[in-house]
Amino acid sequence: MQIILNGQPRDCDAATTIARLLEQAGYAGRRVAVELNQEIVPRSRHDSQLLADGDRLEIVHAIGGG
Repeated sequence: MQIILNGQPRDCDAATTIARLLEQAGYAGRRVAVELNQEIVPRSRHDSQLLADGDRLEIVHAIGGG
């Protein structure tokens, strides 16, 4: 199936969760905010939230500085 991740098309397997996508995209272990189809998905749902063909995701990660 195909989703849109941060404005770019991306192929992924059926039954992919947000947590799995974060791992595959290199965001595992980082503090990120995930928006799925214009709605924020709480971290507590990342393991269970399945993606569907055509879903649009935005992933934003915090960068420390000072």
